Amino acid sequence: MTQPTQHQFHIPVMGLGFTIDTPVKIARYGINSAISIVEDNLIEQMREFYCNKLNFPYQKIEESEHDYRAKRITAYLNLIDYMVQDQSKEIKSEAFEPLTDITKYFELLPENSTLKIKYNQLQKLSGDARINLENELRNELISGSIEVNIMTKVDKPNFDKEGNALGVEFSDALSALRGFANSNLNSGVIFSAGLNPRLYSYCESFPDFYPDENGYLKKKIILKVSDYRSALLQGKFLAKKGLWVSEYRIESGLNCGGHAFATEGLLMGPILEDFKNKRCELFDEVYAVCEAALTSNGKGKFNAKPIFNITAQGGIGTAIENNFFLDYFQLSSIGWGSPFLLVPEVTNVDEQTLQSLATAKPDDYFLSHASPLGVPFNNFRKSSSEAQRIERIEKGKAGSPCLKKFLQFNTEFTKTPICTASTKYQYFKLKELKEAGLSDEKYAEQEKIIQEKDCLCEGLSVPALLVNDIAVPFNFNAVTICPGPNLAFFSGVHTLKQMVDHIYGKTNILNDVPRSNVFMNELRLYVKYLVNENNNISLQFNQKKEDYINKFKANLLIGINYYNELAEKMEGQANELFKGMQNELEQIEISLLALKTATVTV
Repeated sequence: MTQPTQHQFHIPVMGLGFTIDTPVKIARYGINSAISIVEDNLIEQMREFYCNKLNFPYQKIEESEHDYRAKRITAYLNLIDYMVQDQSKEIKSEAFEPLTDITKYFELLPENSTLKIKYNQLQKLSGDARINLENELRNELISGSIEVNIMTKVDKPNFDKEGNALGVEFSDALSALRGFANSNLNSGVIFSAGLNPRLYSYCESFPDFYPDENGYLKKKIILKVSDYRSALLQGKFLAKKGLWVSEYRIESGLNCGGHAFATEGLLMGPILEDFKNKRCELFDEVYAVCEAALTSNGKGKFNAKPIFNITAQGGIGTAIENNFFLDYFQLSSIGWGSPFLLVPEVTNVDEQTLQSLATAKPDDYFLSHASPLGVPFNNFRKSSSEAQRIERIEKGKAGSPCLKKFLQFNTEFTKTPICTASTKYQYFKLKELKEAGLSDEKYAEQEKIIQEKDCLCEGLSVPALLVNDIAVPFNFNAVTICPGPNLAFFSGVHTLKQMVDHIYGKTNILNDVPRSNVFMNELRLYVKYLVNENNNISLQFNQKKEDYINKFKANLLIGINYYNELAEKMEGQANELFKGMQNELEQIEISLLALKTATVTV
């Protein structure tokens, strides 16, 4: 069974601050969105902001308080939940008149939705018949889900004031999960960036992750996955504990914002085809394991088939693509992330960054090594944080102050972990480099790699403070923003209605930059990534890396063959989406096959 939703798209988590309060802005219109619950300092600042705005009493949860991180998250999520519920009550009491939120709710819906069809009938009715239908529509209003996101890799241990290690349950990710689990939310937690056994197992500690007496899950698990094998592996890991995965969220490795996980050249099309063909197999195999575990541990049971959604996100930019993914791959929803960075009604983007995005060129978006996690990171050349990073290097002060400490994992030079983007680490690393006796060319190359790391904790949080006129601690105003490459095809600043109308094909807000379809755009990103990796191997040969390159290339060729077959299969059915695709595929395949002896030009 699939979970009921009013819209055919959802808004994924973006950064730390960009979607920190997005549900407050759009959940009342039935749109699902996600909050990052990594940064408890930002969360506490936002809770204070909204308490003041609503004239609610506010008592700060100090860092000296036991389990402060989880308590901050719980308090904020409860506040957001209250606000959305209150908005939902308010919207149901409004008149069906122009400019009211209830009218906006229905105007935003896709034309083929049952509710929209009913709403359109209102114009033909009057008297009691109209009143009855209005009441019926009010009763069917559903608020968007308030999802939360935990990046599984952000899970450092924590220590008390004396430097003693706290219990494992006080690590960053486990504390965040506890904060969500103890909240009033009836929604899902998204686990992104791969399997974290300790975090996944911790779900067992909370009854809301198990079916209640009616077989209902109050807290749901959503997994971001890269392929079918990963979904089955993680799904069964959780199922053995009686924990059900309600949604598998397939994300393009390179055509999404934030951190990029290139996998081994596996492309979205073949991955989604795999899920489509094995959908029933995935459900049956995982459900059998989960049901057996529930019977064994006595933690409840399902009275009917539980919610089972498969969704996708990454680089989709038109209504035709949106509809094709939904229909052909049998998906429940499509994630639209980066384009909403141009919609102030939805996301927190400061005015300077917003205008830079609105007028950006394709070359302003690039894949960097800025993340201290050591994972490629989608970056923006015109961001104020990139300017600040360069300025610090020019002044001989490379690196950033490290105050929030969420990405402290390196122990090369210190007993206590530090962050590779910090001034402290880069000082030690550059000192080591100077003593290595490298040639000027090699030194410059290594120096660039070291200094490319940037502070994400501050940069991804601060836009929420700037937009809401909240004091920024220590005046760290530089903004890091991590849009997906697909944003290159959008310009300007837009309203929520304009963006939703674009998603549903009522208008077109793409700019004039030539754009292939989503499949080709992703393929080009992967080929470009492969070329860069291949060039790196030529600088320092490594057999393991060479094997990786060969497997990556083989998977891309499999993907090209799949797309050729898909284009032939769809001939006459979706001409606009696949028009000219086979010619593009042929050119890229020729270049790819030449990779052994020449650099590929894409």
